[in-house]
Amino acid sequence: MPVHEDVSSAARSRVSTRTARPDDLAAVLGLVRQHQADAGYERVLTGQTPGGAVAAGFRQLLEDPGHRVVLAVAPAPLPAAGGTGAIGLAVLGTDPLPAVLGTPRVTIDWFVVHRDHRRRGTGVALLAAAAGYAAETGADHVVAAVTGSDAERQRFFSRMGFAPLATRRIVGREQLTRRLAAWQRTGLAVPVPRRPAPRRPVRLLTDLAAVEG
Repeated sequence: MPVHEDVSSAARSRVSTRTARPDDLAAVLGLVRQHQADAGYERVLTGQTPGGAVAAGFRQLLEDPGHRVVLAVAPAPLPAAGGTGAIGLAVLGTDPLPAVLGTPRVTIDWFVVHRDHRRRGTGVALLAAAAGYAAETGADHVVAAVTGSDAERQRFFSRMGFAPLATRRIVGREQLTRRLAAWQRTGLAVPVPRRPAPRRPVRLLTDLAAVEG
């Protein structure tokens, strides 16, 4: 993975961004731990914790040419960031299906800003890096994965021009398997969505006049 030092800077801060290296793994995992601590619902939904599996996954991402892990870096090293100055994280990739269909787009699958460095241009610097990555890969759009219950991120991406795209739902494999087995045992058909009740016809004004006359 190529290293891009100082890919971009936020206009109103001295925060810069660079591609994370394998030796940045500790700083990356520190930001991941904070993100999962702030959003405990993700641990419930996905079962992910910042343990060995996640560490191995991010180690692989740092060396995967199909993704770019971007760090936002403060002007001076910070003890809270493991001495690296890392205060933000974005994992960028490309969505394969839109690319095949001729509408390539870049995805932001992780977007983390250290809780002590929010509203200081860190998020803007990460988005600038995403825009630069989109230009490099020929993507016309940038798509961010934001949960519906994360109001702060929702507001931030909305202010930066991101519009709602789709609603995604998640279910555990075992839970889905049990639900499918229950449907098979009972022999019930998959429920058909209820149709809205038909609207009552609106009486024309001429008809009203005839009745009142």
